[in-house]
Amino acid sequence: MRLSDRLQTIANFIPKNTIVGDIGTDHGYIPIYLIENKISKKVIATDISKNSLDKIINSVKGTKYEKDIDMRLGDGLDPIKPFEVDTVVIAGMGGLLIRDILDKDKDKRDSITNFILQPNIATEELRKYLYENNFEIVDEKLVKEDGKFYEVIWAKKGKAYVDQDIYYEIGEKLLANRDPLLEEFLNNRIQMNEEILKELEGKETQRTMDRYRELTENIKELKVVLKKIESN
Repeated sequence: MRLSDRLQTIANFIPKNTIVGDIGTDHGYIPIYLIENKISKKVIATDISKNSLDKIINSVKGTKYEKDIDMRLGDGLDPIKPFEVDTVVIAGMGGLLIRDILDKDKDKRDSITNFILQPNIATEELRKYLYENNFEIVDEKLVKEDGKFYEVIWAKKGKAYVDQDIYYEIGEKLLANRDPLLEEFLNNRIQMNEEILKELEGKETQRTMDRYRELTENIKELKVVLKKIESN
């Protein structure tokens, strides 16, 4: 099976010979790929939607992968038992939802070793949650697909800190790895913020003035990170 760039990046972070829980599996492309390429010994594919889960059930039914992919209906980590998987993939949903899934059952969460996370939005809030709840970010990578940037995070239990709040928004590993998309990603963030600033000009409510100051400060911080890349 050939994966999209986003899904391939997620799959590349999964350690070999692991037992994987793919939360919100949808079509089940990742589970099939992991078994097909002998990356994982077993995959538990879960989804809250029966219609979504039926897609992978139909794809796997009658194939040699059927015995290695266990399909379960349920919300978040609910369908998985403690210590049943050592790696979990939670991708394609908002960062706040991923945070809530991890936070809902801490005992189950803490029985898992590897967390491969790909939030569509609110990555800053997710990183903050990870750092504040005894996770360390092992690696990160940017992917651009259909004109949209995606951030893929590999986290483990551990202790780590950020020196500056901007590194909740821009992962330090992206900077350390000199991610090839980071400069474009930062310029895109700066441009979006500058466009919002233009829309706020002339509006003098307390809320818009606070937002203007917040965005102006954020642009300065992003430009500092951008300068670090350009000077290396």
